Amino acid sequence: MSKRIVLTGGGTAGHVTPHLSLIPRLREMGYEIHYIGTENGIEHQMIARFPDITYHAVKSGKLRRYFSLQNFIDPFKVIWGALQSVAAIAKIKPDVCFSKGGFVSVPVVVGAWLCRVPTICHESDLTPGLANRICTRFAQKVCTTFAECAKAIGPKGVHTGTPLRPELFQGSRAAGLALAGFDGSKPVLLVTGGSLGAQSVNKCLREALPGLLPHMDVLHLCGKGNLDESLSGTKGYCQKEFLSDEMPDALAVADVVLSRAGSNTLSELLALQKPMLLVPYPLGASRGDQIENAKSYAAQGLARVLMQEDMTAQTLTEALLRLLREKDTMLRALADYPVKDGTDAVLRLIEEASR
Repeated sequence: MSKRIVLTGGGTAGHVTPHLSLIPRLREMGYEIHYIGTENGIEHQMIARFPDITYHAVKSGKLRRYFSLQNFIDPFKVIWGALQSVAAIAKIKPDVCFSKGGFVSVPVVVGAWLCRVPTICHESDLTPGLANRICTRFAQKVCTTFAECAKAIGPKGVHTGTPLRPELFQGSRAAGLALAGFDGSKPVLLVTGGSLGAQSVNKCLREALPGLLPHMDVLHLCGKGNLDESLSGTKGYCQKEFLSDEMPDALAVADVVLSRAGSNTLSELLALQKPMLLVPYPLGASRGDQIENAKSYAAQGLARVLMQEDMTAQTLTEALLRLLREKDTMLRALADYPVKDGTDAVLRLIEEASR
């Protein structure tokens, strides 16, 4: 009889992407896989492409750090979601639950605890988010991307790294050059701001192109709807809205990377040993997790950081040219970092819990 696992996590793609790395391996290990998430969340869209995974929708309230009338309603949604999760878990009878965080994970992890199903959580950021701080109380172990986070969590914390998709390591530099139309005579800067792009970075980078293009070619992933037609045909500059299957090739061709500081992106760039300049989301646009992530990488010599409030065409140009000069030193630090792909470590903890 095969073992069963419940996966949960959602709200953003970052709370689902690591599951995509684990799913093929869990299949190989003989697990019957179920996913519990919200009915209309991004997790439902991302898991729908796996016909062999049974999806169970539950209610969940959003955990806000600011005043909203919804704060008085959403606790009841969490309670209702926990009851729905208990019903689903009692029916599935899983051996283990794995939670990637996000507000949907709270009722599911509580439901698993009520059903006495062991749960392994994963926290990607330097400090635990609110959902994972709640879930930690009901979890057996909490895997972390950052060593500092595992230490802060205490005895339950385990520094594993983030599960990464194996196809990330299969990119071709030649295919990346062909994709961008570059001849390989200059170093390549990859600029990525996620599937929606990063508007402030897009604008500043384009203003900085005259100072950058004599020194490097630029492959710019600017986000859906953010192409600048006036720059079409600019020699050494290639803009794409986003990439999916070709992303490993874009990463393979990159000598240096300009990026936001989301944890999953950082984990991928670290594993691929890409020198990076990070422009984290400012505090007003997030809880500050990207700023903490970026500062941790910078302190370890794994990245350079340029705060958005300090970013101009001139400061961005200077920072990228400096990164290019110092990339060999950073490459050594990236190569020496002890934890890169967390897939095996996370799977070991899932297996131990399922026994």
